[in-house]
Amino acid sequence: MAAVNGFATAFGGVKVGTLGRTNPLGFKVGPRLAKRGGEIRCDVGTDLEEKKAASVAALEQFKISADRYMKEQSSIAVIGLSVHTAPVEMREKLAVPEAQWPHAISELCSLNHIEEAAVLSTCNRMEIYVVALSWNRGIKEVIDWMAKTSGIPAEELRQHLFMLRDSDATRHLFEVSAGLDSLVLGEGQILSQVKQVVRVGQGSGGLGKNIDRMFKDAITAGKRVRTETNISSGAVSVSSAAVELALMKLPKTHCLSARMLLIGAGKMGKLVIKHLASKGCKQVVVVNRSVEKVDAIRGEMKDIEIIYRPLDEMMSAAAEADVIFTSTASETPLFLKEHVEALPLASEEIGTRLFIDISVPRNVGSCVSGVENARVYNVDDLKEVVEANKEDRLRKAMEAQELITQELIKFEAWRDSLETVPTIKKLRSYADRIRGSELEKCLQKIGEDSLTKKMRKSIEELSTGIVNKLLHGPLQHLRCDGSDSRTLDETLENMHALNRMFSLDTEKDIMERKIKAKVEKAQT
Repeated sequence: MAAVNGFATAFGGVKVGTLGRTNPLGFKVGPRLAKRGGEIRCDVGTDLEEKKAASVAALEQFKISADRYMKEQSSIAVIGLSVHTAPVEMREKLAVPEAQWPHAISELCSLNHIEEAAVLSTCNRMEIYVVALSWNRGIKEVIDWMAKTSGIPAEELRQHLFMLRDSDATRHLFEVSAGLDSLVLGEGQILSQVKQVVRVGQGSGGLGKNIDRMFKDAITAGKRVRTETNISSGAVSVSSAAVELALMKLPKTHCLSARMLLIGAGKMGKLVIKHLASKGCKQVVVVNRSVEKVDAIRGEMKDIEIIYRPLDEMMSAAAEADVIFTSTASETPLFLKEHVEALPLASEEIGTRLFIDISVPRNVGSCVSGVENARVYNVDDLKEVVEANKEDRLRKAMEAQELITQELIKFEAWRDSLETVPTIKKLRSYADRIRGSELEKCLQKIGEDSLTKKMRKSIEELSTGIVNKLLHGPLQHLRCDGSDSRTLDETLENMHALNRMFSLDTEKDIMERKIKAKVEKAQT
């Protein structure tokens, strides 16, 4: 199937290759060199004609096979894995840094059966949301893309992936945004991460109509759950769970006197400092690339002494620490076995140096676990902490589900309404063409000279009013926005009846436009 490089579009067994290759229809796509008078020239005119012919021929073939695609509506799908389905070793290989989200979206949308896409990649999950022309083909293409970008065989990936469709996919995103699917139930950071998907999408040309609306509605659902239920009360974050885990593993008599080091002063790092302070810790050393972020945190938190060390002093700072929290976006480990073996022992009261790694990809290599005087914990080890309060928050989650269902109904009503929009537009256009044609005949019979400006305007308004009143009934029966008791099936029956009566054939037109867009994208 298609690749990101060397793109090939496949519909109905027809493939249109990249420039300079011959497709199965026998057309050469790309510049052709020819000799004239002993000189090599580029036959641009012929090239354009051939490309046009190839496009038209390919499109005609696609139209023939469009019926196969019209049998299934475009599906919203989520394909992904999370802390619940896959270990951190696999999640870190699939992680997509925020700066690369636009590129990943572009690659996904260039796949044959994918119209829209979004990427949600955090320390606990990597999920891809798409609108697929075909469910089976679209899912296969996304899994192949994930396998290619991560280097993990598709067969191995499938053992850890979950795949949800339409309302199930939408509900999942709403639950994610509300913190119901988080390792730490009710945690608030995931909502800001969902918001960031929308912000990045807006900055890079948009996510597509369906995905954009779904993510915005997910944000609304997440906000409602947090304001209308008490699911967030007493809830902990990944950062606070990391602090709890460190204190659990330290000797009780010396847990607050242990020398704390934090590497990375981003959002999660800032929360680590906040929770250390709330537990009574009086000092923390922070290693960061720049001092500005550390100064800003220091200005907000007066109850704890924050000592800044530059990044090039990371190893010397680690040598003086008993507990090391890592929270950076580095794609390669900061600590490997040889680094940790070279460090002096932790303080005598503590005994074993602790590494609490809450980054994905991990900042501490798995090889460090083999060092005698070091113990390494990552995000998957936080389950030990969060299980303690989980039962109480699960009861609160039941209240949240009711709010999510309300928001889900609104989104599905909006999406269902999109089904009838092309028919409404075509029916109105059809009626306007007839009105315009008959009005012109009428005006010619009366004669332009016989009409004043006011009379002509009155006649035009009369024709428009008649058309609007005639269309009012049919258009009312195409409404599907959840404002009345009419079901989607009834509305679609009305739509199909109007399509047949007026030969509108909107479904095939829509599919042909989608296929044509894919062909044109492939040929550029």
